[in-house]
Amino acid sequence: MTDPHPSRTLAHFAATLQHAAIPAPVLRRTEDLFLDWFASALAGKGARPVEALARFWLSQGPAEGASEVLIHRRGSSPMVAAAVNAAASHFAEQDDVHNGSVFHPAAVVFPAALAVAQALGKSGRALLVASVAGYEVGIRVGEFLGRSHYKVFHTTGTAGSVAAAAAVGRLLGLSPDVMLHAFGSAGTQAAGLWEFLRDAADSKQLHTAHAASTGLAAAYLAADGLTGAQHILEGPQGMAAGMSSDADVLRLIDGLGTRWATAETSFKYHACCRHTHPAADALLQVLRTHGLGTDDIERVTTFVHQGAIDVLGPVTDPQTVHQAKFSMGTVLALAAIHGHAGLGEFDADYRAARVQAFRDRVHMVLDAEVDSAYPARWIGKVEVLTKGGRRLAGRVDEPKGDPGNTLSRPELEAKALKLAAYRGGASADEMRGVIHRVWALDAAMPVGRWLAA
Repeated sequence: MTDPHPSRTLAHFAATLQHAAIPAPVLRRTEDLFLDWFASALAGKGARPVEALARFWLSQGPAEGASEVLIHRRGSSPMVAAAVNAAASHFAEQDDVHNGSVFHPAAVVFPAALAVAQALGKSGRALLVASVAGYEVGIRVGEFLGRSHYKVFHTTGTAGSVAAAAAVGRLLGLSPDVMLHAFGSAGTQAAGLWEFLRDAADSKQLHTAHAASTGLAAAYLAADGLTGAQHILEGPQGMAAGMSSDADVLRLIDGLGTRWATAETSFKYHACCRHTHPAADALLQVLRTHGLGTDDIERVTTFVHQGAIDVLGPVTDPQTVHQAKFSMGTVLALAAIHGHAGLGEFDADYRAARVQAFRDRVHMVLDAEVDSAYPARWIGKVEVLTKGGRRLAGRVDEPKGDPGNTLSRPELEAKALKLAAYRGGASADEMRGVIHRVWALDAAMPVGRWLAA
């Protein structure tokens, strides 16, 4: 039987979620995701768009406060800290992604949840529960909005507003009815369009800053009595009506309390758009199996889903490091040359002649199998034509970082140390201290500040 009010059902779940109801593996996964996010936020330090957004938000808030702006090691209000940390964590393109919703939960959930937990003196356990609520809600909203939504809208900016409201609402102890009002106010502010990629514009970090801050505001306003639309997701003039042509309302409440979407979230191995990762891994498989170098390759054909074409297709000659991370050819060139398309590789080499030459030999083709599996599965398929005339196929069914091919805790720790060092966000000793605290987050009381001023 169809739920007559799925928005209310989802709000009730978020408002009433308890620590005891969350399986231990999901809690441990949430700790993994938090560490990955924290380090990604540090990697945004000094980035021009991040610092511009930080200057604006810091100019609008108090000079000090309990909520920590990680890249500047200073306190401010929850709103300011949430916005700046959200922007910072979405710059290096190393933050997590949930395949089925094509949504980056960490960049909007953790900034809002951490800022509010610090302001309210909440425990690490409370932070984990609130974060799971945000992940579960945001992922389901992204799945509900569907593929047509993602073609035009950046789901992290849209579903992210509701996800942040769920996390903050849980920390504020909102009742189910009040949580629904928070969803209404968050959903009516949801925004984020892909057009920025065509111009190498800075909007991607603005999307996460906006989503985290509007979700936070929606929860606080609901607590103070501001009402929001009761059917903001599925209503005749709600989010789906204006932003989707294939919305599936059943996805909003799919397996609530039994299917833990948080644990389905993937980590990023390469420092670029996730749509490039399956093809990069498949190409590396071919090169390693056959002992090939870039000079041996005449052409690479990547067989992709339509979402990859929609997002990556407009980027043919990247003009910035960040835009290069949305260029299939650039990513595959860096991976082929260096064995990994990492932060340093993009900074040092994305405009090099050898990279551009390889980039222009890479082509995307829509593939029926890959497209039908997406977004639940992100399959990587490539065909490599060598200069000797051989045609070699590569295939990866679970890219590195997916739940079935995940990063172990030692790998996550190594990644975190690299991210912290990337722009001097934290020393190795400081980051090791953060790692130790994250692995004990379920027992932390209260959360408090993370980095010395």
